Amino acid sequence: MPLKDVEIRAIKPGDRPLKLFDGHGLFLLVQPTGSKLWRLKYRWQGKERLLSLGPYPSVTLAAAREERAEALRCLREGIDASVRKRVRGQKGETLRAVATRL
Repeated sequence: MPLKDVEIRAIKPGDRPLKLFDGHGLFLLVQPTGSKLWRLKYRWQGKERLLSLGPYPSVTLAAAREERAEALRCLREGIDASVRKRVRGQKGETLRAVATRL
């Protein structure tokens, strides 16, 4: 069942890290310290990878879902999602150009 913003705001940290899954690899990691971090778990070339999307509430649930959708689009096109993240902010180069260069 997908997460709801109300659930995320209400969650309290426990003794151990807690993972709240939203689906398609997206989850919120709630640390014992109280920090809430968005992560995306995916497979690239047969290996499990983990992509950090940022802290909640700086990265909202909607923004995390958009990032997940973009990362999955990249994977379908044969581009590692972590490459997309590294390229973000560089001007003048397309994602495909950087991915083929790496």
